[in-house]
Amino acid sequence: MLILGLQKTTLLDYPGKVASTIFTGGCNFRCPYCHNRDLVIPPSDVMAYSEEEIFTHLIQKKKVLDGVCITGGEPTLHKDLPDFIARIKEMGLLVKLDSNGTNPEMIKSLVNNGLIDYVAMDIKHSKEKYNTIASMKSFDLAAIEESVDFLKEGHIDYEFRTTIMKECHNSEDMDAIGKWLQGAKAYFLQSYKESEQVINPIFTPHSAETLESFVELLKPYIPNTHLRGID
Repeated sequence: MLILGLQKTTLLDYPGKVASTIFTGGCNFRCPYCHNRDLVIPPSDVMAYSEEEIFTHLIQKKKVLDGVCITGGEPTLHKDLPDFIARIKEMGLLVKLDSNGTNPEMIKSLVNNGLIDYVAMDIKHSKEKYNTIASMKSFDLAAIEESVDFLKEGHIDYEFRTTIMKECHNSEDMDAIGKWLQGAKAYFLQSYKESEQVINPIFTPHSAETLESFVELLKPYIPNTHLRGID
């Protein structure tokens, strides 16, 4: 496991839980708005955490933690992810996985083997425009559709979420996403925010009013649609 970040305590990353968040390095997407540039494209002099450093922390904080969030980058790129999670589960902690959904077989295996308790899957765009954001050299929407369909079957607690930008998402796009995800358990819209770590800082956020209108547009498809992280 290439672990490039650790947030020791968070009340935000795992809904309703006190958690630590682990950031893995490497991603197969190159979303230009991503605010984790050094995780997606790690610099040559990057300092990684050892697994033992992570588990020393978890052991020390076990009494106050409910669970662990594993995010990235894209965690499912790491073949040793199941073994790493198994060690966390042996401690009695819950595990939430953040994923872009490009490795449905890994997600299914983690769910079917009881290694994760919650999945947050990013939905970048409508099917037709997906790769305009993902920027993959070899793009396979079928893998993402497979992950969406599997999560919608309800084997595990989950949510879908989309980061919204004025330059990329309009009401027609949101309607197309709503039709795709119709019947999902939960969907969160997150407004784009500028930061020093954005890969390509050329985007701007929609107004709060526009974001609210997107939520109302989506609710007929996914009643549990909400805004997250809006100031």
